[in-house]
Amino acid sequence: MRAFATCDLRKKNLDPRKELGRWKEAMGEFSKASCPSVKNILLLDSEGKRVAVKYFSDDWPTNVSRLTFEKSIFTKTLKTNARSEAEITLLDGYIIVYKFVHDLHFFVTAGDDENELIISNVLQGFADSVGLLLRGDVEKRTALENLDLILLCIDEIIDGGIILETDANTIAGKVATNAADGSVPFSEQTISQALATAREHFARSLLK
Repeated sequence: MRAFATCDLRKKNLDPRKELGRWKEAMGEFSKASCPSVKNILLLDSEGKRVAVKYFSDDWPTNVSRLTFEKSIFTKTLKTNARSEAEITLLDGYIIVYKFVHDLHFFVTAGDDENELIISNVLQGFADSVGLLLRGDVEKRTALENLDLILLCIDEIIDGGIILETDANTIAGKVATNAADGSVPFSEQTISQALATAREHFARSLLK
């Protein structure tokens, strides 16, 4: 079977190794396309200004287009009550799941063909893991002081747009471990707080 395929490629003046490479690339794209994904994760303050944002799509190729989108998303959701539970809206053909905690506004954007429940889980995992690592002090001042932790949270949740993890305890634990390993320059106090929080919530989960 292989000999026949190789022979056929040679008749067409094709390099079997290059064709295999193209096939692997195509399969990788297919696998990526079949996985739930998000376009961006945004954390804005109560005035719509950036606290922490990460984009995983070329839908907004410039910083100006991104800022315009963030302003639109903030304006559209400002007068809603998304504090007790997350809310879902549509904007420019995108699904947006969002939640407000004190003076911080959490957003996750995805294509309109994505599963709303999965995107909601991403948002909840992000908000809850930030809450764990900030020890419940979820407000702009504390978030800015621990910005590296928040960015690491996003990295643990999303890789290139693909959803990796949504469980807040798992996310916070990985972030705390990375901090303790010295892979990022956190203060000793931040590391000890993150580790203490992760251990505390892990112990609680075992008792449930």
